[in-house]
Amino acid sequence: MLGHRISRLGSTIVKQLAREGYISTYRTRNLQRSYGHYLPSLPVVPRQARISQEAWFLKSHKFCTSSTTSSENGDEETEKITIIFVDKDGEEIPVKVPIGMSVLEAAHENDIDLEGACEASLACSTCHVIVMDTEYYNKLEEPTDEENDMLDLAFGLTETSRLGCQVIARPELDGVRLAIPSATRNFAVDGFVPKPH
Repeated sequence: MLGHRISRLGSTIVKQLAREGYISTYRTRNLQRSYGHYLPSLPVVPRQARISQEAWFLKSHKFCTSSTTSSENGDEETEKITIIFVDKDGEEIPVKVPIGMSVLEAAHENDIDLEGACEASLACSTCHVIVMDTEYYNKLEEPTDEENDMLDLAFGLTETSRLGCQVIARPELDGVRLAIPSATRNFAVDGFVPKPH
């Protein structure tokens, strides 16, 4: 919205300068009026109207951080795989996850208790999950050095531990079982309860 208003302002100034003869190919004339002279000619939009325009824009333009395989018009359903979360009590919770979405995002969208305190910026180990089958663990990409550094801080680290923010749903991971450790090491203040994203 702001960019549109700025470009309209620039266009208005250029048109006015051209009409008054201040713009030429040889740049022989100088600007005679100040920049502020052209500002009052723009319509002033009341605050309430701006807020409703912004709300309309956000409502009609959906933004997503995960990749999808759906068509542009949204007629097709995105391809999904099943990920089975095993909670602290041993209960298995199967979840349908779109291809390209991280395990952390999938957990938050389905109200699974997986923390993610750093919001997937590789600055904590609170989204630590344990891949329960080595067959599936071997199908994952190798963890980066940054992920390994954070995993060193994870509670209950195992040979098949990964960070949920770094595990991305792919077709070959359909049916993977991920255990959520009974505790996390969060360096936030005691009693801190993270809000799902």
